[in-house]
Amino acid sequence: MEKLNINQWAEEDRPREKMANLGPEALSNAELLAILIGSGSAKESAVDLMKRLLVDCKNNLNTLGKMSIRELCEYNGIGEAKAISILAACELGKRRQMESSEERPDLGTATRIYNYMRPLLQDRDVEEFWVLLMNQNYRLIKRVRISHGGITETAVDIRIIMREAVLANATILAVCHNHPSGNIKPSNADDQLTRAISKACELMQIRFLDHVIITDGQYYSYNELGKY
Repeated sequence: MEKLNINQWAEEDRPREKMANLGPEALSNAELLAILIGSGSAKESAVDLMKRLLVDCKNNLNTLGKMSIRELCEYNGIGEAKAISILAACELGKRRQMESSEERPDLGTATRIYNYMRPLLQDRDVEEFWVLLMNQNYRLIKRVRISHGGITETAVDIRIIMREAVLANATILAVCHNHPSGNIKPSNADDQLTRAISKACELMQIRFLDHVIITDGQYYSYNELGKY
């Protein structure tokens, strides 16, 4: 039977497309390794080649990582460049296990939000609007800059804020922006935007924690002042 190349497979079965659509956890070890080497040999696909290699390693990635470049090159379809790619990936996996997880900051109060964002915003000469996405324990998942320049409901697309929150699986959301003038008093546009975000969060069942206005030395918190 003639061997099918990976690019002849159904799209949902191709390792790269599968990873892009379903995430890396959906792929087998052989499929992940196949992405690294890119191609197999004339007789077998990259996935089949990696399956054969893993069988010889008793399907143990630690055993694979102990192989030498010379041993890997004994497999038809694996040259020095591919062998080096495999062992580099194994070494990265080992180093990752040796490192501690990055501590996610707790942003459960306006003061913590201010202390976290002030170094980023204190020297900006224009307004920037950021969204802070958190889990249920107020730990930061990610921060996203939404706009650079004037802050209005038109400039800040609330749909983008909600999309980022959903994609990050955030359950709590806070927003902040800077006032380069040093005046922490919110504008009418700030008030309108805060109400609009609060309503959108209520609709999406995401807790809207706060809107913090940041200057170099002080902050304004809508939550602390009960302004939304």
